[in-house]
Amino acid sequence: MKTTKSASVVDLFCGVGGLSHGFFQEGFPIAAGIDIDEGCRYAYEANNDAPFVCRDVGSLTKIDVESLYPSSGARILVGCAPCQPFSTYNQKNNDPNWRLLSNFGKLIKETVPDVISMENVPRLLSFRGGDVFEDFKSILDSLEYYIDYGVLYGPDYGLPQTRSRLVLVASKLGPISLPKPTHKNRHRTVKDAIGDLPPLTAGNAHYADSLHRASGLSKINLSRIRASKPGGTWRDWDKSLVAKCHTEETGRGYSSVYGRMRWDEPSPTITTQFFGFGNGRFGHPKQDRALSLREGAILQSFPKDYKFVPPGKPVEFKRIGRMIGNAVPVVLGQAIARKIKQHLKEYPK
Repeated sequence: MKTTKSASVVDLFCGVGGLSHGFFQEGFPIAAGIDIDEGCRYAYEANNDAPFVCRDVGSLTKIDVESLYPSSGARILVGCAPCQPFSTYNQKNNDPNWRLLSNFGKLIKETVPDVISMENVPRLLSFRGGDVFEDFKSILDSLEYYIDYGVLYGPDYGLPQTRSRLVLVASKLGPISLPKPTHKNRHRTVKDAIGDLPPLTAGNAHYADSLHRASGLSKINLSRIRASKPGGTWRDWDKSLVAKCHTEETGRGYSSVYGRMRWDEPSPTITTQFFGFGNGRFGHPKQDRALSLREGAILQSFPKDYKFVPPGKPVEFKRIGRMIGNAVPVVLGQAIARKIKQHLKEYPK
């Protein structure tokens, strides 16, 4: 049920709808989600009661965006430009997609929405000496927006995952601030989030949920995960199990791969490769397997019944894993949406 009828949301770079769903759960009507990946359409539309527009954000015009909003009410523009260019995993900083943030800024300059929220990785603050973020912020300054921004730690907002995100909020209506932490004294843990899911074995899926499926393990990796303890590293193993690359000088520092998560802590950051045991600390705390796709989605705070694949269609690990890992955590979207809802009550349009 839509409870915030006096405002509507357009979500740029929407993916499968993590940020949109946070607003949706807080009662905001979603006018549209826009993304270049057609593969995100089903999940976005099936869960957010909103149309998915398959377009390159860089090709959008003022008319394209303004036509998506209703004729009245506050216009909210949100988005998370692709994070990979600003990530610490991209050591060369050579991904041309970093310029997509300037496309977001260009649309803001042309459409001047009432409220804006931008979300990205914290490293954006220092990327290219901080110029990329400052260029984006300077557009808002030139349009005389009220602005607040900072790095939010996911567990402080109910996310069962140690993910930090840069969040900026801006408004033409009046002073606006970031949401305050809601779970600072009680972080949700892996067990809180996925402890009640049915057990699985590697390479199998649960009959009642096609997304609750785990990738297979080779014989050597099955031996490795059996030798792993929650919170431990491959250094705990017998030497016969250690990969050759980790015995060499260049690989000795990579201790966060081939590990089990701990029940009593938030999970590590969920990446696009979370379904692979060797890709990080993504081993299940108790079961001899990596996370299932559903478990990764839940740790990203998607509802347990969030739909990612049309009925009867195959579940592809790489495609779905990429969609889940790239998503804005839903509870972070909710925190931002709640703050904007409060802001609109204080400064109604």
